[in-house]
Amino acid sequence: MQNTVLWLYIVLLLVGGLIGFFKGRSQVSLILSAVFAALLILCGISGVLDVNFRKGLANVLMAALVVVFALRLAKTKKFMPAGLMLVATIVALALRNIRY
Repeated sequence: MQNTVLWLYIVLLLVGGLIGFFKGRSQVSLILSAVFAALLILCGISGVLDVNFRKGLANVLMAALVVVFALRLAKTKKFMPAGLMLVATIVALALRNIRY
C-alpha cells in the first residue's frame, strides 16, 4: 500500500509539473517536479537504498513539498494548483505512514 501511494503521488507530481509548464509556461514547476519525482522514484525502487532510509527520505521530501506548496498557496491565495497539491501531499504522506 505504501509503495502504491508513493507511485501514484509521483505520477500526480509529474502531471502537475507538466500542466504548470504547458498552461503557465513555468519552467520552475517542470524542473522541480522532475527533480522531486526522480528522488521519490529512488525511494520507490526496492534494492537501490536501504528500506528505512528510503522511507525516511520519502517522508522528508514530501514534507519539503508540503512547505513549498503551503508557501505558494499563501503567496497566490488561489487553491489551484498549490492548494490541491498541498492536500494531495498531506494525504499521501499520511497514507504512507498510517499503520494498519
